[in-house]
Amino acid sequence: MRLIDEAEVRARLTYDVAIPIVRRAMIAFSAGETRQLLRSIIPLAEGRLFGIMPGALGERAVFGAKLISVYPDNFARGRPSHQGVVALFDYESGAPVCVAHAGAITAIRTAAASAVATDALARPDAARLALLGYGEQAETHVRAISRVRKLSAITVWGRSAEGAAKFAAHIGPEAGVPVTVAETAQAAVTEADIVCTLTPSREPILEGAWIRPGTHVNLVGAGVASQLEADAILVAKSRFIADSREGVLAQGGEFLRAKAAGIVGDDHVVGEIGQVLAGTLPGRQSAGQVTVYKSLGHVVQDLAAAEALFAAG
Repeated sequence: MRLIDEAEVRARLTYDVAIPIVRRAMIAFSAGETRQLLRSIIPLAEGRLFGIMPGALGERAVFGAKLISVYPDNFARGRPSHQGVVALFDYESGAPVCVAHAGAITAIRTAAASAVATDALARPDAARLALLGYGEQAETHVRAISRVRKLSAITVWGRSAEGAAKFAAHIGPEAGVPVTVAETAQAAVTEADIVCTLTPSREPILEGAWIRPGTHVNLVGAGVASQLEADAILVAKSRFIADSREGVLAQGGEFLRAKAAGIVGDDHVVGEIGQVLAGTLPGRQSAGQVTVYKSLGHVVQDLAAAEALFAAG
C-alpha cells in the first residue's frame, strides 16, 4: 500500500493540477457518474467534529473514503484544523492501494473548488478579493483564485486584527498585489468583486445588505447545518448554486436558516456547479446579479485528487 504524505501532496498537487481535477470531478458528480453518500458527521466536545465521507468515482472506478477530524481551535496552536486520511481501493481487486494525507488534500481541493466556481460565476473583470477569515483556507484561496482572475487588490478581515495583519504581511509578497486589513467585515466586502467566507462561524459574519450588485460569494467555512457565515438576506438576493444540492438541502447552514425563516424554499438552490460547468444550467445571468457558491466539500474531489497523485506514481 502506498503512503502519500503531506509533503508530497503539497509538492505535487499544485493549483494548476488541482483545479482541472476538481472541475472534472464536479461535472461527473452532477452527471450522476460518481457514487457517494451524504457525509456522516459526529459532533465532539468543544466544537470539534469527526467526519466520514465514502464514495466512488464510478461503478467501475476507484472507491474509498475520507476520514477527517475538524479541530477549529488547532489554528491558534499552530496545527492544522483538518487532519485525517483519504483511503483508496482498487476496483479490480478490491484491495486498499493508497492512503493519502487528507489535511493537505482538503486544503488544496477546497480552494480549487472555489476557484472553479469563481471562474464559472464571477464577472470576467472581477479583480478585488475579500477574505473573511485568515486561516489556512485564506492562504489557499488567494493562491487558487489568482489562477482564474487577475487580482488587483485583496482585503482581509478576522476576529483578531493582529492575526489578520500577520496574514496580510505573509501573503502580500506572494500575491504581488496590495493586501489590506479591514477593521470590520462590512468594510472588507463593500468594494469587493469576489468574497470568500472561511470561518466555522455559528452566526452570520456576512450580511446581504453589504454586498453590491455583481459580486460573487464563495461560502466555504461553514460545513455543517449548525454553522453559517451569511444571513438570509444574502441567500435570498443571490443566484444560489451548490456543490451538492442534496448536501446543501440537508447540511447547508445558511440555506437552512433562510428556509426556516420562510424566506426561501428548496427551489432557491437552483442547481449544482457541475451543471454550470457542463453547460446544462445557466450560471451568472447578468453583470449585476449576485451569485453564491455554497461549498460543503465532497468526497469525489478528495478521491479524484488522491487518485491523480497515486496514478502518477
